Amino acid sequence: MTSIGIVGCGAVGQALLKASEAGTLTLPVAGITSRTEATALEFLETLASPPPYCTREELLDASDLVVEAAGGDVVPDLARETFEAGKDLMAISIGALLDHPDILDLAAERGCRLYAPSGAIAGLDGIKSASSGRIDHVTMTTRKPLKALEGSPYLVERGISVLGYTEETEIFAGTAREACRGFPANVNVSAAVSLAGIGPDRTQIRIMAVPGLERNCHDIEVEGEFGRLHIHIENIPTENPRTGRLTVMSIIRTLQNLASPLQIGT
Repeated sequence: MTSIGIVGCGAVGQALLKASEAGTLTLPVAGITSRTEATALEFLETLASPPPYCTREELLDASDLVVEAAGGDVVPDLARETFEAGKDLMAISIGALLDHPDILDLAAERGCRLYAPSGAIAGLDGIKSASSGRIDHVTMTTRKPLKALEGSPYLVERGISVLGYTEETEIFAGTAREACRGFPANVNVSAAVSLAGIGPDRTQIRIMAVPGLERNCHDIEVEGEFGRLHIHIENIPTENPRTGRLTVMSIIRTLQNLASPLQIGT
């Protein structure tokens, strides 16, 4: 059975460990590592049967599949180290892949797999199917609570704080590539949509800051020779307001699929 190593012990990493302890995640967890070792060790002490805390090198040795749950800034180096070790990688922060196409080349060269769960989005199977033919346009509109957007690089660079907003306001309009650079903790979903469809430079993204909103909402419009697809999602956030609960659920399901004889969907 495939053993997994988890990199990161924030909201996603902790949720995966809880799922493992509850039996929802059935693949064995070989270990975990984190940039904040003290915080990770403190959380591990709350578990009845915690996996070992490892250095990254130890984690790569002990695992068949590395699960990144630490943020986009760690993805390039982690991916290279993982593939150099001949191991597979599941990247949660897939927006980082858009600026590092060499990661995919290295995976192919080493015969390794790179998994990108659907995360806080739905309908990727339909978009992937549509991409085998002509897609005319893909537009995604994301609506998020103010606290989930505050401090994003795009806003910081422009000296913008959204916390005082009193009505729904568009704070970004551009391509998926630009959105992932400006809002790396918020719009990994746009990277997933773009990679499944017509690419990061043709996929259009709008981001709305919405006072009083309690869910992370996404609307995706796809039109092409197949017809028209409209997807609407309302995600309840985890303890981290930038991350929806569906994100963790999609990771667990993707991991479960590795051991399942039945594969459903495109």
